[in-house]
Amino acid sequence: MSISSSDFYPWQRDVAQHWLSNTERFAHAWLIHGLAGVGKTRFARAAAAALLCTQPVEHLACGVCEACLWCKHGNHPDLRLIRPEAVALAEDNHEATDSKKTLSKEIRVEQLRQLHSWFNTATHRGGYRVAVLYPAESLNTISANALLKVLEEPPANTLFLLVADAPDRLLPTILSRCRRLPLPVPSKEEGMHWLQSQLPERTASWLAAAGGGPTAALRLAALQSSPYPAWLEDLLKGLAQTPAFDFAPIADLLEKEATTLWLDALQRSFFDVQLIQFGGPARYFPDLISHTSVLAQRSEPGSINNLLKWLSEQRRWANHPLNAKLLVHHSLDRVKQATLARV
Repeated sequence: MSISSSDFYPWQRDVAQHWLSNTERFAHAWLIHGLAGVGKTRFARAAAAALLCTQPVEHLACGVCEACLWCKHGNHPDLRLIRPEAVALAEDNHEATDSKKTLSKEIRVEQLRQLHSWFNTATHRGGYRVAVLYPAESLNTISANALLKVLEEPPANTLFLLVADAPDRLLPTILSRCRRLPLPVPSKEEGMHWLQSQLPERTASWLAAAGGGPTAALRLAALQSSPYPAWLEDLLKGLAQTPAFDFAPIADLLEKEATTLWLDALQRSFFDVQLIQFGGPARYFPDLISHTSVLAQRSEPGSINNLLKWLSEQRRWANHPLNAKLLVHHSLDRVKQATLARV
């Protein structure tokens, strides 16, 4: 299913229409936030197109006027997308001009400084000027302070739309200068209906593995062939069969994987274990319930809770230079100890 960046996802349209119907009382900066994978960036870009549209239909972009066509092709003079180089490359499908250059995963201060000349340029037909910044968590300390200065003295007719999964990772002073717009998670039925046309097989499992975010499920399916990695099934099955399970072969595999990916998988699987311990259904990996149910019954709830806290702490440092071998072995050992039989 193809969708233009000027379109809202089906589960967003009502929220967008209500929000955009009150532009006369708009704040100069909005923080659009919510669960990863619900389409926040699409929402922000579609909102920008609606705000710049010269003949909106029910407060949404018409899709056919000159301004909409400019937005579609990314060359509207009153629109700026502020995103890390790595994100821009992935979204625009461009090839890197210099294969030796490491693309930044942060929003750099130069990107914000370059906006000053734009602020002093007259807007097209006297309308809005819209800057969409995402993900806001990719602001580093210097660029965050540069943005703060702009938000403290906002240019006339300029709107900032910031997108974030985790607002608590932003500077409190930036948060205080933004109005918040939380985007709801689509219902399971809405998510399934949209996702089934693109992932007709194991749709519910893909959606669950992504935490209920349909666009996250689609991205996950592009990265792996199953809603859960094979090593995770092997690990949970092995631990369920015997607490003395030898995880060395799995550790060898994980040393070559991105730390964030395997840590996330461990967190989600043991969150399922915790949910089952308290009488709930598995949230992320329902297909693995035969293994997680055994671990839930055998393990102490306090041990699983402590494990989840520890994994969450490691996740915070996952993008820092770490000794991969040491972290993998220590993490799997923590998992093994947490799943020992109740005393």
